[in-house]
Amino acid sequence: MRIALCCTEMKSAPWIAGLAAALPGAVVEEWRPGAPQADHAVVWAPPQQLFDEQPRLKGIFNTGAGVDALLKLRLPPEAVLVRLDDAGMSVQMAEFVCHALVRHFRELDGYDQDAAQARWSFRRPRARADFPVGVMGLGVLGQRVAQAVAGFEFPVRGWSRGRKQVEGVRCFAGAGEFDEFLAGTRVLVNLLPLTPDTENIMDRATLGRLLPGGYVINVARGAHLVDEDLLALLDNGHLAGAALDVFRTEPLPAEHPFWRHPKVTVTPHTSARTLRDESIAQIARKIAAFERGEPIAGVVELQRGY
Repeated sequence: MRIALCCTEMKSAPWIAGLAAALPGAVVEEWRPGAPQADHAVVWAPPQQLFDEQPRLKGIFNTGAGVDALLKLRLPPEAVLVRLDDAGMSVQMAEFVCHALVRHFRELDGYDQDAAQARWSFRRPRARADFPVGVMGLGVLGQRVAQAVAGFEFPVRGWSRGRKQVEGVRCFAGAGEFDEFLAGTRVLVNLLPLTPDTENIMDRATLGRLLPGGYVINVARGAHLVDEDLLALLDNGHLAGAALDVFRTEPLPAEHPFWRHPKVTVTPHTSARTLRDESIAQIARKIAAFERGEPIAGVVELQRGY
């Protein structure tokens, strides 16, 4: 079995060593143009040339949970596309979202401003019941986030394309229940996959349906959010703020208004990073199971987009 590795922005040597150790007998090599035909490819942001030169691939294993960039390429027609379904990302995402939520709810940004001026002051405690949290996307990451938020005793609502049941979460499904989900949400957390149906889903109409004083936490993809619409709702007071970790252009250009807006917190796409050892172990298990003809988790339905 031959495995081609093509992971831009990552050091190849540890991935090659880890996969080779986990899959004895496999030949694991960094892909180069003109490389021999491989059985499987382990990839992150690969070029189209890889797939043009590797038409016999049986499996394409993405080293992240989001596959929207891969779906823009022409993939070998017989290859199965597989994404990571956790590999240590869900706990990172949960702690990131809970931190952003609690920071907003407890008005810690305001205390930072006071501290910078050596001012000792208090703010009136706010009721959790007044800050229902709505999580868009109830996959592995979304469910972990929703349950973590529920642990802080906030009311939690969840919305997904198909019907889900999550303990401690009031679940909504489909286009017919989207408005009801939004109307009872003050803090909106986006964990949707990026597909043609979800691109630009957080526009003026959607964000305008949130409860007054709403707050937006986007940890999915930048293309879910219409930047200008968010800024307009922040400026007119309907939204109280936003914590944004993902952007349409990354790195976020220095001239973008998000950097300087007083109600926006920017982080550099760091809410849930790929953990190498956990990811290698998961991908190796999936490749071995695939070769044995066993079902594996994380297979992407190409028409659905996740």
